[in-house]
Amino acid sequence: MSGTHKYPTISFRISPRERDEIEAKILVSGMKKKDYFVRSCIYNRVCVVGKKETVYQIVEKLQEMENSLLEIAEQLKDGKREITSEEIRELHTAYEDMLKAVLWMLNGARYLWQETDEKSPDSGNCQGM
Repeated sequence: MSGTHKYPTISFRISPRERDEIEAKILVSGMKKKDYFVRSCIYNRVCVVGKKETVYQIVEKLQEMENSLLEIAEQLKDGKREITSEEIRELHTAYEDMLKAVLWMLNGARYLWQETDEKSPDSGNCQGM
């Protein structure tokens, strides 16, 4: 039968701000939304193991952010402000969400470069959100 699903759906309402933060974390995790939500709900944490594709996505997003900021800086330098205060606030919020998510991911992967007795995420030592 078309339109019927084997398992029930769980849904909830969130603010646009919460959605933006969640979307940023999902992007940097490299997971599918479903997997991210399931792991987050069941284990109250999400383990992120970097993949080349995920890192490339993050780098591309950070490059977009850099280019946008350089463009805005150039506009301000030339006195040709083409961006509104509201657009600046929206960029600030979006960039803050992305940077928080990247830092969250890097914090969870710090065992890769720190010389400590910390274990890998596979050993149950994953960081909480």
